[in-house]
Amino acid sequence: MHCPSAEPRRSLYFDYQVHPAFTAAVGAAQAERHAVVIVGAGPIGLATALDLARYGIPSVLLEAEQQVSEGSRAIVFTRRSMEILQQVGVADRVTAAGLGWRFGNSFYRNQLVFRMEAPQDADDRFAPMTNLQQPCLEQYLVEAAQANPLIELRWGNKVTALAQAADHARLEVDTPAGPYALEGQWVIAADGARSALRALLGLKLEGAAYEGRFVIADIRIRLDLPTERLAFFDPPWNPGNTVLMHREPGDIWRIDYQLPAGETPEQALAPESLRARIDAQLALVGVREPQWELDWCSVYSARALTLPDYIQQRVIFTGDAAHLLPIFGVRGANTGFQDCNDLAWKLALALKGLAGPALLPSYSHERVGAAREIIAEAGKSTRFMTPPTPGQRLVRDAVLSLSLSQAFVRPLYHWRTSRPHDYADSPLNCRDDDDAQFPAGPRQGAPLPNIRLGEDDYLFDHLGAAFHLLYFTEAGELPEDLRAQAAALRERGIPLRILAIGTADAVDGADLSLADADGHLRRKYGAQPGCAYLARPDQHVCARWRQLSGAALGRAIHTALGNA
Repeated sequence: MHCPSAEPRRSLYFDYQVHPAFTAAVGAAQAERHAVVIVGAGPIGLATALDLARYGIPSVLLEAEQQVSEGSRAIVFTRRSMEILQQVGVADRVTAAGLGWRFGNSFYRNQLVFRMEAPQDADDRFAPMTNLQQPCLEQYLVEAAQANPLIELRWGNKVTALAQAADHARLEVDTPAGPYALEGQWVIAADGARSALRALLGLKLEGAAYEGRFVIADIRIRLDLPTERLAFFDPPWNPGNTVLMHREPGDIWRIDYQLPAGETPEQALAPESLRARIDAQLALVGVREPQWELDWCSVYSARALTLPDYIQQRVIFTGDAAHLLPIFGVRGANTGFQDCNDLAWKLALALKGLAGPALLPSYSHERVGAAREIIAEAGKSTRFMTPPTPGQRLVRDAVLSLSLSQAFVRPLYHWRTSRPHDYADSPLNCRDDDDAQFPAGPRQGAPLPNIRLGEDDYLFDHLGAAFHLLYFTEAGELPEDLRAQAAALRERGIPLRILAIGTADAVDGADLSLADADGHLRRKYGAQPGCAYLARPDQHVCARWRQLSGAALGRAIHTALGNA
């Protein structure tokens, strides 16, 4: 019998709540069948449920524990993650509670050798990075899920067995009151790095695991330091190794420090070891006789691994259940949010009978490709942080030494921050548009750039759970063939919204008109009157035209739905 802890976790900044375990299905004569069952109510599972609900798709969300996760864990959320969190309704709360930042500093032997500046301009609603502890984010997502009638969140429910049929998967679920069976047309595995579903299916991750281990320590202390990433290479108290520091809300600081080879996690987490090393790092940043309290600590190692296919019959993998990525460059949860944003609309349209045969498989094609690209890129940062061989350590140490006097090597400190993936090779991209003819703007596969339209009004505020046609015009109505094609697509149930961009007056045939009096939006998109962009429901471009006809729009939608 599954017995999750019913004692609230201890924290200096977060008030843990123990939720009642769901046991109502125990002893039922017949297994319920649902459209979607999501296993794992961490940030990715919760965001997936909320994203599916935007398309009217109900889901049951199973969580083995009875409270949100312990410790800061994922603390840095990128601008793209914030844009996705805006879509599922929690971005305002994250912004209000979190700490935005854009600079990162790298020190060698306590001398500043590189300062990274993340790009930001007036069109960005969100900061490049926002720091917030994972339990806080999870709580916002939990409250949004509990308020949504399409989501049933079942706490204290642990999956113990899995069987698959042609049209569904059957789960055996254990609870504090005993087991029950549950079926889903689709099961989404969002159950994290130690995925039970991955183990039950006997799946193996591919890639590399790095030897370097780090301690994560969250401490409460007031420090007169800005909200910027601090990276220390070869500090005097930890020679040859690396230390990272991040400010978190509530006077909490996250310190990640690399361990010497051969030290066990038990040795590293001993109170006297933690005290000595944290005191040494605080002394390095100018704090004498520091007074601090430990909130949480753990040990992790860098891994760069992925499943080769995220769809296994009726089970779909996402987040850390699908891949394990190095944290350097804030890639873990941020990559997971892009996974669920890619998956939700495709699964929703498949369940509604609107998807062609290639639509759902394109999720695995696009996101495995993203993971492999991240692994190749993040591997460079990881090998710099934790050189896996004596030869690579020798080269890394030479770069460090040169950086004290030679500016040309300093960009090697750049940690290659997580960014939105570009689905340039997606099978959903239009094959006969005018992509190559645009002088500027997002190309096929790239996410739309946000645009500031007013004091507190941005383009993304007007995008929803649908395909979006951004049509640039100064006329008072859309061409008749476009209007007819849009009506035919909607008649089939395909969600499509048309945004007319240019005039402040209403444009007949458009769902919304957005003024662009100074031409800023046109310039950012490299567009003139008559140009158009078609964006998928996840805001990635799948076609763009210099002049658009109704027939061309129909062909592009046909392809974007996964039809050959």
